[in-house]
Amino acid sequence: MLSDVSAKSIKAKRQKQPSVTKLVEGITKGDITALSRAITLVESTNPDHNKKANEVITECLPYANKSVRIGITGVPGVGKSTFIEAFGVHLTHLGKKIAVLAVDPSSTLSKGSILGDKTRMEDLVKNQNAFIRPSPSGNSLGGVARKTRETIILCEAAGFDTIMIETVGVGQSETAVHSMVDFFLLLKLAGAGDELQGIKRGIIEMADAIVINKADGDNLKAAKSARVEFNRALHLYPEKDSGWSPKVSLCSALKQTGITEVWDLITAYLNTTKANSYFEHNRNNQNKFWLLQTIEERLKSNFYNSPKIKSELQKQLDLVEAGKTTPFVAAEYLLSL
Repeated sequence: MLSDVSAKSIKAKRQKQPSVTKLVEGITKGDITALSRAITLVESTNPDHNKKANEVITECLPYANKSVRIGITGVPGVGKSTFIEAFGVHLTHLGKKIAVLAVDPSSTLSKGSILGDKTRMEDLVKNQNAFIRPSPSGNSLGGVARKTRETIILCEAAGFDTIMIETVGVGQSETAVHSMVDFFLLLKLAGAGDELQGIKRGIIEMADAIVINKADGDNLKAAKSARVEFNRALHLYPEKDSGWSPKVSLCSALKQTGITEVWDLITAYLNTTKANSYFEHNRNNQNKFWLLQTIEERLKSNFYNSPKIKSELQKQLDLVEAGKTTPFVAAEYLLSL
């Protein structure tokens, strides 16, 4: 049991929030504690925290935008965490500083999250050149944490040159992550009835590379067959604006094979898109997209938090339930307020 003195000391430290200047100073010096505190501020729904978080982000902007942002998605069970750990360890051996932003699905019932990615990445979490930050998805678009984009800026300011964003791998998470990264990597499984899913137009069009994981042992033959199928599928689609032709690669995160080839693919992509100016063009488009997304989010929040709407909304819900009005008429009335 903690003594009363110790407990009071811990509470006092928690209550004493560092200033914006102190936080930014710590972040730019690579202080992980300062970075973690700033991310917590960014993720907070407290309006007072929101103002301070915006100031921190603005101060960090001159130090940002110097990283490679990689989105990693795939169905649950494809081995995303194992792949990210193997890939992350490989990159740190190359002298890279990596940040992993793992989005954990929140329960729609209890609103809770396990946030277990640090547990699954045992080696990477102990690596001094790696930072792992699991965040609850909440009810944000497609399971991407509401403030992931701002967190990217903070990590870049802290000196991380490679940012990996792991998605929940369900629903619209692919679309949301695709709109905030430079390279979009789709992890697939062979021999699990997953091939047809991979040929879906939307997912294929977004992917800059398809990596078939767990290509080892008895599954190697199936993985090679899947690579042929995915390559055929890729040829059916028009050329991307980036001028890059998506590639299919095999790897085994568990056996740590094929990891080097994945980084070689990403490097080749970066060389291509920076040479033809698509890299910068894409980032500018993403900034515009997130400006509009933020406006939409703020308008929605302001609408539901309006005292007038709060009082009238339940009345309209009751009328809809009683069949005395339609959802569309009720919506028009509420919006007119």
